[in-house]
Amino acid sequence: MSEGITMRKWWGHLKTITAHKARVMGLCFRVGLYRQGLLHDLSKYGPREFLVGARYFQGDRSPNEAERLATGVSSAWLHHKGRNKHHLEYWIDYDPALDHRMGGMEMPVRYVVEMFCDRVAASQTYQKERYTDASAWEYYAHSQDHYILHPKTRALLERLLLMLRDEGEERTLAYIRRQVLR
Repeated sequence: MSEGITMRKWWGHLKTITAHKARVMGLCFRVGLYRQGLLHDLSKYGPREFLVGARYFQGDRSPNEAERLATGVSSAWLHHKGRNKHHLEYWIDYDPALDHRMGGMEMPVRYVVEMFCDRVAASQTYQKERYTDASAWEYYAHSQDHYILHPKTRALLERLLLMLRDEGEERTLAYIRRQVLR
């Protein structure tokens, strides 16, 4: 084991990321995103992300925040977001339409849907029995003012999160499968 990683933390982190990945995979499969479901978050199993995640594992929230609090930056997150297109941060670039200031580029719809599935699964994984269909929207709404998102990407993500909150998982996933990804 690496310094600062106990067997309990190593095993807890492995179980948490695997449970999360399985939830995302299940949601992606239900909307028809089979390849993305299979490949979702594989970088978390590599040493650059896994060892840091195990060191800062707590079980009730992302270890990235704990690493950020301890060191001032999350090296695991910087690695992760640059390799996974379902994260809005992957799509931030210098925008000519904004006089070359940083802006959110429009995300392909399939990655917005994977991001939605990721947010739902993260809420289910960390909130456990406290999870409701409103959880993913509440988490998003708490931080939405500082997200850098393209307006179309923001509109789609918010529509899906609000639909989940107001109409439930079954109707939202059916809508995604039949309307959004058609």
